[in-house]
Amino acid sequence: MKRTPDLSTVVWRKSSYSDGGDNNCLEIAADCPGTAPVRDSKHLDGPTLVFGASPWASFLTYVTK
Repeated sequence: MKRTPDLSTVVWRKSSYSDGGDNNCLEIAADCPGTAPVRDSKHLDGPTLVFGASPWASFLTYVTK
């Protein structure tokens, strides 16, 4: 069974690829070993997507080429 990590105390940081505006900001939670929780900074109480570390690393490799 997979469990969703407790994200109530995590520190979120904006992506360095955000354009600096309020419309295109992605945030990732720091210090979540083995996972990469991601959210839309415009919807702080909205859904959070939690990716495994390996799939997230593959995604970053692809989008930063």
